[in-house]
Amino acid sequence: MVPVTSARAEEVTVEPTARHTARGTRRTPVDKYDERRTQLAISALATLGELGYARTSLREIANNSEFSHGVVHYYFANKVELITHCVRYYKAQCVTRYDGLVAESTSHAELLTRFADKLVETMMTEAPMHRLWYDLRAQSMFEEQFRPDVLAIDATLQDMIGRVVERYAELAGHALAIDVSTCYALLDGVFENALLAYLTGDEHASDDLRARVVEVLPRLLV
Repeated sequence: MVPVTSARAEEVTVEPTARHTARGTRRTPVDKYDERRTQLAISALATLGELGYARTSLREIANNSEFSHGVVHYYFANKVELITHCVRYYKAQCVTRYDGLVAESTSHAELLTRFADKLVETMMTEAPMHRLWYDLRAQSMFEEQFRPDVLAIDATLQDMIGRVVERYAELAGHALAIDVSTCYALLDGVFENALLAYLTGDEHASDDLRARVVEVLPRLLV
């Protein structure tokens, strides 16, 4: 559960790093290599989001991008390496998604409304990327090579949600009734369930997600 940029691959741009932007500073070979890997990852996101892990190969990714299979294989040894890079990149854009709401909301009611609206927005506009994340997380139960990245990403997402619920509790003047880890698990489950409904064509999925979040958050407080 996962805005700095849109999740749609064709709309994501690679921002130059600080060492690139200084006047007269040349990019090093390492800079260029990392930038190309990120470009390839962005190009692959759309295909991965649509087809998922099991049905996507490096050749399939190349066929749906501007890059040849040879170029993709040069920068990524295998599909696992590419997919984990893609998800790490995308989630890195998402982990501060709610920080603006936390900083700007002046009441717990305002924060609750804005948080619920943002969850609905990201579900509807970035559904393929969220589907890819849940796909990868499930695969990590079977494939050990995914686990370090999945655990690291999951921890950052938990921290992100933790900042929301802790600020919500502070604004409401109450303590959290349960720990942040459990809050995250509950909200993540609510979001994943709504995402599944949305992807299967349930026209009420977004309204149901908003209503459930508005109902759940107050129950997290003492």
